[in-house]
Amino acid sequence: MKRFTMMTICLFVLACLAATTAWATSPHFVNDSASVSGTTGFLTVSWKEAGLGNNQNIDYTLSATETAGYDCINGGGNHPSATNKATVTGAVSASGQFNSGNNGQITESLTVGNPPPGPGNFSCPSGQTLVLGCVSYTDVSLEDTTNSLFAPGISGTFSATLISVKKGATCP
Repeated sequence: MKRFTMMTICLFVLACLAATTAWATSPHFVNDSASVSGTTGFLTVSWKEAGLGNNQNIDYTLSATETAGYDCINGGGNHPSATNKATVTGAVSASGQFNSGNNGQITESLTVGNPPPGPGNFSCPSGQTLVLGCVSYTDVSLEDTTNSLFAPGISGTFSATLISVKKGATCP
């Protein structure tokens, strides 16, 4: 009887510990943000995710649709009024795996950006310089693919103008 009671108590304690471990693992994004660099045109998404459990490897995927506006700039710093400009759109993505460490949290960032989608066959006439004038990102999403969880705060359009011209630059 004493052995049965001791075994019952041990099993009860073990069950309680197992339940505590399960409750401690509840992945959720604490915060997230996105920004486009005004010098490179890269989109960076930063986030903090908690409730991951200790020392867990978590996989993330950042994806977006990038629209890049390429222009030709003459020696005077102007964008001529001719049709020497191009807008190119394409999908971009980045993936990464990060460890939650001893605190069950991950604070990280992933970056995607120009090019792709490069200017394709577009080129400038002699005496003009091809530049990436502006870039914008839509359909931006960050997913914790390990737990099938999306960052809730990443929505909208993120854009930046990369050049300052005297007149005429067009941005998507």
